[in-house]
Amino acid sequence: MIASHDFIPPEALKTDHFIIRKLCYADAVMDYEAVMSSIDIILQTRGGDWPTNDLTFLDNQIDLAWHQREFENKSSFAFIVTSLDGLKSLGCVYFYKPGFRDKKSLGGDVDISFWVTKIAYNAGLYPILYKTIQEWLKQSWPYKSPIFTNILMP
Repeated sequence: MIASHDFIPPEALKTDHFIIRKLCYADAVMDYEAVMSSIDIILQTRGGDWPTNDLTFLDNQIDLAWHQREFENKSSFAFIVTSLDGLKSLGCVYFYKPGFRDKKSLGGDVDISFWVTKIAYNAGLYPILYKTIQEWLKQSWPYKSPIFTNILMP
């Protein structure tokens, strides 16, 4: 658990550029399209070994159902970043327990990573999302020492 039982995590944030909201199983089609169209930029910015070209839609559905359950259990929090009309996925934001993705986050109280689609990256939304997450942390989250584990920081 990365939050106390009594903590109620925010489920959405609307900005001038996008909406960040809880990632759910129902987002599978939109999310899969975003992931598969942006594998290279996700790997270049977020790092790690996900996603791969052989990711199937079924695998993505399973991942999203798992993310939704973890959110409900407060063991991690996954968010989708959508266009302002909510019809297009622009990326995702993840809050994990320290050390989940990278041991360097063991010194903090949460491991945060994020990605945007290639189109969103080219439109300059990667640094905007990073700054938005930093402000959101100050306003709505209990974490005092968050550690971002993306390999390319804006």
